Order: sequence, then structure tokens, then C-alpha cells
Amino acid sequence: MNTSELNALISLLDDPDEVIYDQISGQILSQGAKIVADLELAWENSKSVLQQQRIENLIQKIQFSATSDALTHWIETGGSNLLEGALIVARYQFPDLNEKKLYGYIDQLKQDIWLELNPNLTALEQVRVINHILFEVHQFVGNTNDFHHPNNSFINMVLESKRGNPLSLSIIYAILAQKLSMPIYGVNLPQHFILAYMGGENTFGLYDLDKNKEVLFYINAFSKGTIFNRNEVESYLQQLNLKANENYFYPCNNIEMIKRMINNLIFSFEKMGNEKKSNDMKLLIKSFKN
Repeated sequence: MNTSELNALISLLDDPDEVIYDQISGQILSQGAKIVADLELAWENSKSVLQQQRIENLIQKIQFSATSDALTHWIETGGSNLLEGALIVARYQFPDLNEKKLYGYIDQLKQDIWLELNPNLTALEQVRVINHILFEVHQFVGNTNDFHHPNNSFINMVLESKRGNPLSLSIIYAILAQKLSMPIYGVNLPQHFILAYMGGENTFGLYDLDKNKEVLFYINAFSKGTIFNRNEVESYLQQLNLKANENYFYPCNNIEMIKRMINNLIFSFEKMGNEKKSNDMKLLIKSFKN
């Protein structure tokens, strides 16, 4: 569809006839994400409230479809890139986010940590270096004042504001650690999310989560990297009156982390009264097999 044909369809979006709107919207939606800029320009130039509302609705549908397709592909190809999974979710809310800038900042954080490391450091000393760079130098912190805000789950906003929830801070922490060949992975606790520093063989930052289940210690990214042991995890579960399921002590995979991120967003949007976006997140959850 060329520009003149697209503009002709957009001009008809203020027709009050819903049948005509359904036909037009179907043709516009079939063009995909490449026409979002044209729709945004049309919205700015429109003097019709109905037309603007319909354009907004079409843009939201296109963005959701793009997010859903990208998430499905990421899951089906193994979800090996945790940062990409988090960015896919973020693009739902911020389709124009500057990925180059975000990757650049992640590389800067990695470099800052790397400069403080040396091969003789113990696992605890390595973690203290990460904690120093993340929480003292760059001043990342858990957002206790507005804990349930959706922005705490969008990685671009967490990197920009340096405020996040337990999951988003753990994701950033794990991404950096694994880039530096440290075997640090997320642990999917009920009502919380922590990290585990794994022992055993570790090759180029890759860890076999199925074969080796030796946890050296745990890390709480939400409380500036506090280090603790299995007994404290058990005490936490007792406070919640939960049985000590072994899944609560060992790492989960990237796909499970992103699934939890979307579940967090369902709760956040519901708490804000944004039913539309909450329902979108519920549809995204269906991309996961389990």
C-alpha cells in the first residue's frame, strides 16, 4: 500500500458507520508496524475526536501484535538472550525506546565492573564488586515508594531511573554477571525474586541448570545485593506458610523470568485500573506453554 492509499483509508476513520470502520481498520492493521509513524502523524493533524480515538486504538493493536510476535519467537528459539526478552516486553509500552542507548549503558556497567575484577577474587569478592558498582557508584535502588508502578517492570525505565522491583533489578544484575562469566541466575521465590551464585563448572558464562545444583549463596538485588544462605530462604518460606519446594532454592530459566515480569505487569496495570493493558498482558501470558 502506497502513502496516498494509506492516507485515503485513514481519512475515512471518522466515518461513524462501524461496518465501514471494521473494513478500513482491517486493511490498515494488515500493513503492520511500518505504518505507525503515518498513523501518529495523522493523529497530530486530525481535528476529529473519533478519528483520533480510532487511530490510537489501531496503533495499540499494531504495537501489541508486534510485541506478541516477537515474544513468541523469543520463546520458541530458547530465550537465551535475557536482555532481549526484557526489551520485547518494554517495547509494548515504549515502542520507540532507544535500544542502542540501553545496550550502551549495559556495556558501560559491565566495563565499570570488569575494571574492578581480577582472577584471584573469590565468589563473594566478585559479588561485592558488582554491588559496589551497581548500588554505590551508579546508585541503583529498590523502588519502595512506588513498588507496584508498571515502570518498575520495564527495563528501559529501570535503567533510566535506577529504580526497580526485585525482578527487574535481578535481571539487570544477572545480565551483567553472566556477561562477565559469573554463574549468577534468578531464583523464582513466591512474592519475591532473588539470585543464586552457583558453584561447579562454569564455561564462558553458560551454566547447565539441569545438571549442577550447587548453590554457594544467594543475593538480594532489591536490598543492594545483600548476601544470605539457604536457611534464610527457608525462614522466609516459613513466614509465608509455604512448604520448602526445591524449585524455590534453584535457578529458573530466562523464559520463566520474563513470564514473571508479565505477571507483575498484569497486577500493576490492574492496580492502576488500566483494564486494557492488563488484558493485553494476559494475552501475552498465553505465549508461554506452561
